Amino acid sequence: MSIQGTLETMSLSDLLQFLGAGRKSGTLKFDRGKISKQIYFQNGLIVGSRSNDPREYLGQVLLHYGKVDESQLQLAREAQRRSGVLLGEALIHLGILTEKDVQEILRIRTLDAIFDLFVWNAGQFQFYDDEPLPADLIKVQVQPTTVIMEGIYRIDELSRFKTLVPSDRSILEVGHNWTPSVTLTKELQQVLDFVEKRMSVAEICYHMHASSFNVYGLLYELISNGFARVAGELPETFSAGSVEIDDLLTVNDLIWSAQRQIDDNPEEAMAILQTALQQEPNNTRAQELLTQAETKFVDQVYTSELSPTAVPRIVVSTNDLTSEQLHPQEGFLLSRINGSWDIQSILSICPFREADSLRMMRSLVSRGIIAVD
Repeated sequence: MSIQGTLETMSLSDLLQFLGAGRKSGTLKFDRGKISKQIYFQNGLIVGSRSNDPREYLGQVLLHYGKVDESQLQLAREAQRRSGVLLGEALIHLGILTEKDVQEILRIRTLDAIFDLFVWNAGQFQFYDDEPLPADLIKVQVQPTTVIMEGIYRIDELSRFKTLVPSDRSILEVGHNWTPSVTLTKELQQVLDFVEKRMSVAEICYHMHASSFNVYGLLYELISNGFARVAGELPETFSAGSVEIDDLLTVNDLIWSAQRQIDDNPEEAMAILQTALQQEPNNTRAQELLTQAETKFVDQVYTSELSPTAVPRIVVSTNDLTSEQLHPQEGFLLSRINGSWDIQSILSICPFREADSLRMMRSLVSRGIIAVD
């Protein structure tokens, strides 16, 4: 039996409760725009999850919770590429983590991926009854009722946080109550260090490899104590697309247009499909084609433009760099260019989709900000 619907017609809480009480086994899939998540059930228990949201990749979760640093993650990614094993296995083989550490972080990742669904205001779901679990799934065990209670709490908390932190584009600065004599927790001090650099909320999330919920909570505490304040907001100027598309085209027209472009110009197809998904976030065909276009684009760039083993370096001065109009994601990418890591190593620690990261890397090269050896 398959159950399907939207989060507007059936809440996530009701859905999880139904599957748990009915002791269901199978896969619960969620789609919204480019993001797709799967939650795996076995006899009513949540036993694992998968997500194509880069923020929820295992490496990003490990960084956020301090289980590894970026150098260790890069080392494990390299070992993973050589051996073909899973990231968790690579970390265990290298002696960076124990099997128990990996099991616990997988449980945390599963919970965080589900908690994020509670703040989705739209999305499509489908439950595939008795679908076999992925062969490589490392199982955890989580009671749906526990997830529901925490999820509802997070919805309420995020609403409270946003009374002081309006959006991801908010730019913060140090508040009047802050003095070096004030003692803060490690996390709060880390966030304040980014605030001192007048970073936006989105930039802070990238650099901390953290979800918006966690960062909003820390910023709320800093602002409440007068240690930080909102100083402004970034404009909505950044666009992932590279082409102008007639707003009067229907989604079917856009999909047809993207299909014609996907082989010869996958980047343009990506932009068209992203426009289609803005109109219909749950369009399955557009999601499938976007994945195909991204894969073709990545292969194309690696084959003809940027070798994955090439080492990028910044070729402009610090003063010139500050005058550049950089998107927060570009700023994060630049901060990881150290003259020794190759492109695939840098991308392996970025909380962005590989295609998006490569587009930014290529743009930085064309603007003369970085060079690739």
